[in-house]
Amino acid sequence: MSTAPTHPTACLVLADGTVFYGKGFGATGRTVAELCFNTAMTGYQEIMTDPSYAGQVVTFTFPHIGNTGVTPEDDETSDPVAAGMVVKWDPTIASNWRATEELAEWLTKRGRVGMGGVDTRRLTRAIRAQGAPHVAMEHNPDGVFDLEALVHAARGFAGLEGLDLAKEVTCAQSYKWDEMRWAWPEGYTKRTSPGHKVVAIDYGAKRNILRCLASAGCNVTVLPATATAEDVLALKPDGIFLSNGPGDPAATGAYAVPMIKDVLKRDIPVFGICLGHQMLALALGATTVKMNHGHHGANHPVKDLETGKVEITSMNHGFTVDSQTLPDGVMETHISLFDGSNCGIRLKDRPVFSVQYHPEASPGPQDSYYLFERFAAAMAARAGVLTSP
Repeated sequence: MSTAPTHPTACLVLADGTVFYGKGFGATGRTVAELCFNTAMTGYQEIMTDPSYAGQVVTFTFPHIGNTGVTPEDDETSDPVAAGMVVKWDPTIASNWRATEELAEWLTKRGRVGMGGVDTRRLTRAIRAQGAPHVAMEHNPDGVFDLEALVHAARGFAGLEGLDLAKEVTCAQSYKWDEMRWAWPEGYTKRTSPGHKVVAIDYGAKRNILRCLASAGCNVTVLPATATAEDVLALKPDGIFLSNGPGDPAATGAYAVPMIKDVLKRDIPVFGICLGHQMLALALGATTVKMNHGHHGANHPVKDLETGKVEITSMNHGFTVDSQTLPDGVMETHISLFDGSNCGIRLKDRPVFSVQYHPEASPGPQDSYYLFERFAAAMAARAGVLTSP
């Protein structure tokens, strides 16, 4: 089966042999990865630079991609991490006062393959039916494709299960973070006042998550994913943050879980997001499972089981915590209203909590920013206890 426009310059091949033709943009060459779809209507640059997308080609269901161009201010990390992008229409010319570069040029310089002119509705149905298929995508201006080799490459992709990608996207060494959220008309500003000392474990942290911590009153020190409990506790943190990230949580957990178990022995507030949520769940005794096609978008409804409130959230994950394995003493706090999967947990007797979704709104709604304030409040309460007579 195939779809073929006139003079295609790009080709996407699924492991089952299905072929999609289109018009290539960005870098030339071939990439092999897992295929997912994202339903967000904004934030394609933030999505492409989100470290949680390592090892994945992203299909954008919203057709207007490229219309706001790109700007360095919107990068979530220094370079695109997603393996490639698939869109319905060719990227439109940038029309935004903040744009400094066209999307196609940006992808070319950073070695990422793009492909337009694709029936993304049909491709999305294939992803839902097959469960995040393995694919090979190639951009060749000559329009010559070795389909047999592409199918072989797609079928040879090992997949994300059992794969520890956090080590590939984490920072090489520790650093301080003081930049706060963007605000008109100043843009990004620096935090200069004293605040809660937070150690953030970088499993693939997005910059805007770190900005939210700074804006919530935190002086942040970022440590690599492989940091030990001794490394963390040596900084005498008021709180510990576990970041988002890519790959199989069980694989990353081989070294992350022992560290988290050790710091949980101390009375220190802990807050986790995405992969950090899964790491915390594993450390508490739960298990994680691979989802059929995951949750990727900025319009996912999540219910807070404690308040009954529904939040519209931004999500990006292909694994989930199995809520049936949560041990005694751990509460399920949030669930997805799409499929009922777990979206949040907390300890019943301590300020240790985490959520599966991304509350920093980059891209996405700002319904869940209160979680950063809750984390700050937990640290303030602990400091009050420690300093009280």
